[in-house]
Amino acid sequence: MMRHGGEEFDERFTAFVRSRGQHHIRMATLLTGDPAAAEDLVQASLLKLYRVWPRIDATSEPDAYLRRIIVNTRRSWWRARWRQETPVPEVPEATPGEDAAERHAAGAPIREALARLPRQQRAVLVLRYCEDLPEAEVASLLGCSAGTIKTHAHRGLRALRQLLGAPGPLTASQTSGPASE
Repeated sequence: MMRHGGEEFDERFTAFVRSRGQHHIRMATLLTGDPAAAEDLVQASLLKLYRVWPRIDATSEPDAYLRRIIVNTRRSWWRARWRQETPVPEVPEATPGEDAAERHAAGAPIREALARLPRQQRAVLVLRYCEDLPEAEVASLLGCSAGTIKTHAHRGLRALRQLLGAPGPLTASQTSGPASE
């Protein structure tokens, strides 16, 4: 581990990762649709956070800073991959991993439906409803207007309803409950 400020620096960073790491992995899994890619994304983002950790105010919560790093890193990875991928006529059905945990199994249909949404709609839904961020903050993170966030949220929720076979509007618990566990 690099040393920026001695043991206290490392202990504060380690404590943050231990207490908030799983939360950010869950968010990244919803953003990427792939648990392995999410772990890679969070690991790369934590490395970036570690490099600037001494400049972060010790009294502030670094969650927002890490969230921004995750979103921006995901965006840059997506741009790089987009140039390499070839479109296919049908999106293959995602198969959930063999995780025996009941929470994981209960959230699998929502994660699969999220993975089938366009990346911008998925990012808006994850940040807005799973992370419970206000529209203005989501707009700032994604570099667009609040109106665009509202449009993506509306279209994304409508698409999720169709994918999940939900007859009416989705509730916050349906969008954040099992999928965010």
